[in-house]
This record gives sequence, C-alpha cells and structure tokens, in this order.
Amino acid sequence: MSSVGYEAINIDENSIPRDHMANAMIDSQLHECVRQDNTAAFKSRVEQHLTEKLVTPCGNTLLHVAVSYGSDNITSYLAQTFPSLITIQNSQKDTILHLAAREGKASHTIKSLAESNPSLMRKTNTKGNTPLHDAVIKGNKELAIFLVSKDPEVAYYNNKNGRSPLYLAVENGNKKEILDDLLKTEVSFPIESEDGDALPKGKSPVHAAIEQRKRDILEKLEKAKPELLCLPEEELGNSLHHASSAGFLEGVQFLLQKFLNGAYERNREGNYPIHLACKNDSVDVVKEFLKITPYPKEFLNEKGQNILHVAAENGQGNVVRYILENDQKIVEPLLNEMDEDGNTPLHLAARHGQSTAAFVLVRDKRVENLIVNNENFTPYDVAKQQSKMAVDQYNKTDEMLAKEREQFDSKNSIPADEIQIEVNSEDVKDGKKNSTTEKATASTGSQGKVQAYIDYTKSRLIISSKLKELLSKHGLIISFSGLYCWLAIAQKERREERKKR
Repeated sequence: MSSVGYEAINIDENSIPRDHMANAMIDSQLHECVRQDNTAAFKSRVEQHLTEKLVTPCGNTLLHVAVSYGSDNITSYLAQTFPSLITIQNSQKDTILHLAAREGKASHTIKSLAESNPSLMRKTNTKGNTPLHDAVIKGNKELAIFLVSKDPEVAYYNNKNGRSPLYLAVENGNKKEILDDLLKTEVSFPIESEDGDALPKGKSPVHAAIEQRKRDILEKLEKAKPELLCLPEEELGNSLHHASSAGFLEGVQFLLQKFLNGAYERNREGNYPIHLACKNDSVDVVKEFLKITPYPKEFLNEKGQNILHVAAENGQGNVVRYILENDQKIVEPLLNEMDEDGNTPLHLAARHGQSTAAFVLVRDKRVENLIVNNENFTPYDVAKQQSKMAVDQYNKTDEMLAKEREQFDSKNSIPADEIQIEVNSEDVKDGKKNSTTEKATASTGSQGKVQAYIDYTKSRLIISSKLKELLSKHGLIISFSGLYCWLAIAQKERREERKKR
C-alpha cells in the first residue's frame, strides 16, 4: 500500500468545509510505528507531516491510536510535543480517555494526562458515555477505580440510555466487583449535573438489582448508599413499585424493612405498590404488604379503586380469592366499594371479561351483585352489554377470517397481521418436524372455525391476530354466562327464604 502524506493532497480552500480542510489520513507506515511503539522510527517519519492534522477514517488522531494500542512511549512523546491532541474528540466524540477505558490500560501516562486534564473525565461521546461508563462496560477495573477516585460524582451520571456507571455495574452482575469500588466513594448522590439536568431522571441501580432479582446487591447498595433506595424511575415508579410489579418477594421483604415510605407512594399511573402486586397476581407479595398495612381500604389509586378492584379488573383470581379469605374487618370495606365510576370489583371483573375473578366474587354471599354504577348498570347488566358487543364483534370478525382462510389456502402464505406463540419442541411430533407449516383449527362455537398454523421447523404456533382478539372476547361471554347462572341461583334462594318467612 502506498503512503499518502498531507503534502500529497491538493486542497481547494473554497470548495472544502473548514473543518475538513486540514485533515489527512495517517499512512500505513506511520500507523505501524505507533502500533510497535517504535519511538525512533516514529519521530523520523512524523517529521514529514503536520502531526496535528493526521487522522484515521474515524477521526482518531495519532494520540488516539497510540493510546488504543497502549503505546506508552509514543503517547508520552505526542502529549508533550503536541498538547493540543490531548483534548481532541474523534467522529464518535471519543477522547483518548474513552479509548483507554475500552481498549488500553491504566498506564502511568494515561493517569497523568487525566489528572492534568480533569475535563476529560466528564467528556461524553455520541452515546453519552463518559470514560467511566466505558471502563465499567468493558470491565476495565484498574481505570474505573482510578477515574472514580478522581471524580466520584461521575459514577451517577447518565448516558443517553439513562444508565449511569453505577447502574451498568449492577446490570453487568458486578463484573470484577467494580460495583464495590464505585460504592466506596464518599460523595453523596448529586441532585443536578453541571448542565442542570436532574440526575434522578435516569435508571436507578436499585431497579437494575430488582430486575436481576439480586437481594444481595440490594443489600450492598443500601449499606453503601441508602439514598439510592428512594430514587424513582419515571416509568417504573420507586423501588417498591418495581419489585411489586416484578413479583420479587425477597426484594419486597427487604425494601419494606429499609424503605417503608415507598409503600405509601403512588406511581405516575396513580397506583401504590400493593396495587401492582394485585395487578400481577403476586399473592405472596400482597401478603407481605398486608402484614404492615392492616387497613388496605386506605390504599385507593387515582381512580378510587382499592386492591380488590385492581385484582378483579386484571383477572387475578388467586389474589381475589386470597383477599376474600382474610379477616372480615379487612375484607368487608373492600367487597362492595365503588370507584369514581361507581363500579364495584364485580362490575370491573364483568366489564373486562375476567371470568375467574367474576366467579370467585359472585359466589361470595357477602358480595352484593345488584349494586348499580354511575351508568345505572348492575354487574349483570355490564356483563350482558359486553357479551353482546363481543358476539357482534365476533360475527364481523368471522367474515374477515373466512376471507383470510381463502387467502392462505390460495397463496399458502402467512397473513401479515399474525402473531407468533412459542411452543416446546417436545410438543412437535417427530413425523412432522420437516414440514414447513400445518393447518390447525381452533373451535369458536357453533358459528364456525378459525385457523391457526404450526411451523414445525421453528417450533412455533402461529395464530391469526383476529383469532387472538376473538379468544379475548370469549372471557366476556363466559363471565356473562357465569353471572347469569349465579344470579338465577341467588334469586331462587331469595324466593325460598321469603316462602319460609
């Protein structure tokens, strides 16, 4: 490969943008000198160029290249001879310290350059990463320890994905125990960064520990930086919200000991942590909350719904059943209470086609099934209305499905709006594994059948999104049928009681 020097390039100053006028590519021989850390050969060849103007295609200067190769002698020579190179960022906005974090070592020269140019520690690249971010991601423990010792506050700075070095250390599973070193800093959690952005807007390292279901990491974070337990996330809420939503029992137990106030905070959707436990069918987590909150009637979300409302609306029959089995003093204020729309838990189960929750509620004699909501509808009226809507929708959808089946049969292709559901490979019969797809049918009652397809080569069941929608409607119809039956039984029992009187 022939070398191309700066002098070999003719530049028209009127046709090239100022930023690109003076730059030329580093030739292969000069690059090799840097890679070998051959100072003598490098000095001899570099004298033939305008050193500050030489770059790689990514905009790396000779100093970037020297640092990435760990060529300490040439790094020292360039830094002393051409100090303007020290703070230059490449096309990805990486400084020499970013490259040292990702590719190089924490050499004495690199440490000296960072100490004499402290602004490098807070420079961010196009991903919003500081050198400390990159050191944590790559597990460069030596440099990470050095950086956090010199500028500990950067451990809390968020990149463009909202992740701080501290968060990344947790997310990486405390690789090389870098988390322990980051937590040794005595600096308090900063409220604002230099540019005025509130740091708590990013992702909390406590939430990362919850996602990994690591109680030991939670304990480590709390011991070193207890203030982190209180750090909320805009979408996930506080740490108790997130642990409750994830059904992380050990995490909830720990946080209730160390961050009890979090149990009394609403998230942006207006729910308390106990609501999220009910919403996600976490019976054991609900039990933990009821140990410390003996009056759950006080926990109303922004819709005025108690925990039984939330469990019923989301069809969590196990939670509904557990709540009903509690002491009468706890249960009674929840059973027939109305939310801001006048709906009782039974209304909500009926409206959303949550048949299991509806059955559990309607069978409990303490539940009043004739209460009317703001629309003057009983739970039975709501179920009847929703059931009729489901049937009407089914009739319309069945016509579309007929056309869809014809399209599949004629083209033997999968419609564009299908969803895929994974199936276990052992469920696939040996004799059919080599076939591409096979038609299957799913019964939808007397009105007809809709097709699904099994792709045996990829072990997946492919079901039309329209079929999925129909299946959700069946819950409404089943709920209506159940309420109708139990209402008839209840009416019969009342008539018999009147006769006895």
